[in-house]
Amino acid sequence: MTQTQINEYLNKIGSNAKKASVSAAKKKTGEKNQALKKISEKLIENRDIILKANALDLQRARENGMSEAMLDRLALTKERINSIASAVLEVVSLPDPVGKVLSGYTSENGMKIEQISVPLGVIAMIYEARPNVTADAAVLCLKSGNAVILKGGKEAFNSNKAIADSMREALDEAGFDKNAVQLIDNNDHEITASLMKLNEFVDVLIPRGSARLIKAVVENASVPVIETGAGNCHIYVDKKADINMAADIIFNAKTSRPSVCNACESLVIHKDIIKKALPVIKKKLDEKNVIIYGDETACSVTDGILPASDDDWGKEYLDYKISIKTVNNTDEAIAHIAKYSTGHSECIITEDYSEAEKFLNEVNSAAVYVNASTRFTDGGQFGLGAEIGISTQKLHARGPIGLDKLTTNKFVIRGNGQIR
Repeated sequence: MTQTQINEYLNKIGSNAKKASVSAAKKKTGEKNQALKKISEKLIENRDIILKANALDLQRARENGMSEAMLDRLALTKERINSIASAVLEVVSLPDPVGKVLSGYTSENGMKIEQISVPLGVIAMIYEARPNVTADAAVLCLKSGNAVILKGGKEAFNSNKAIADSMREALDEAGFDKNAVQLIDNNDHEITASLMKLNEFVDVLIPRGSARLIKAVVENASVPVIETGAGNCHIYVDKKADINMAADIIFNAKTSRPSVCNACESLVIHKDIIKKALPVIKKKLDEKNVIIYGDETACSVTDGILPASDDDWGKEYLDYKISIKTVNNTDEAIAHIAKYSTGHSECIITEDYSEAEKFLNEVNSAAVYVNASTRFTDGGQFGLGAEIGISTQKLHARGPIGLDKLTTNKFVIRGNGQIR
């Protein structure tokens, strides 16, 4: 496509989204919930169509040499589609975030001033590989009264289109403007670049995917961006850790789903416990054939650990791989994490209360744990319902981005003739 064609294509999508966002913002809670129920039903009704589309994506991904971990991220099954449909119904059960009175008071001159929550407007999403994001993002935007423009990765193109088509069909049947959900059905890289600059129509852009994708969006977008997290998540095994607990937590955090952003990528282990702890941890990780890259101390403790390079400390593997750094104390652990973390999720495993509190107070990430897997960093697990991503920035939203973070606020002032 020429740049003129791209501009025409995106301006049409943007204009439709802006119009749909005005309509969506007016919908009552019951109307929005009814539309979401219709979406859930339609995803089940069209399940075979979605699975056939996903099979095409999986076949192409295998031909292109995609790793097993990433194939799992891409794959849909009957059970996963059922889960996506169930997640839509969970959003139905959540409180409507729109129209809340956030604050209110009467000024000295008698004006009644309220701050209320309102939709953001048009939200654009750029994301990779995971087709469930297509549904997750759309239903959260709809419940919060927004319109959404979706740009998925080429790996999941057919899956995303089948899911988006099902949702648009459901919206039409529910009396909604179906353009409240639009999928960019062209994989031209220049379209993605131009979407990042669609200021006339897009109110906020949310990237979700690899560190490379997120960096590209943050550096090139002219529309406001909510930066979601690449996840170089750390687990620090303190000298007073329960070793068996540590092994179980690390095994879960690394291997339950290695391709997601809340998976553990980096271990930090206190020098006083590494000789006892590392063989136990490695034996557990060997069950899933995890490749371990370690510093000189880690390599000397047990066989089968590969020498780590400086690049390993900051790497988000998204695979059955993990790095190990040895430290002398908690201060060194915190400093190492501060240098290499992406600000997503970090954990300390310890029986020492003071060390745990020190870690909680001094590690500056979106989620900080004591004695629990980083895999819990998730909107549903935190009681927020579904989430659109994990924000690693500090403005507006941080951590799981649930419904409330898809709204902004405005001031409503009621007077009786006051002038200034």
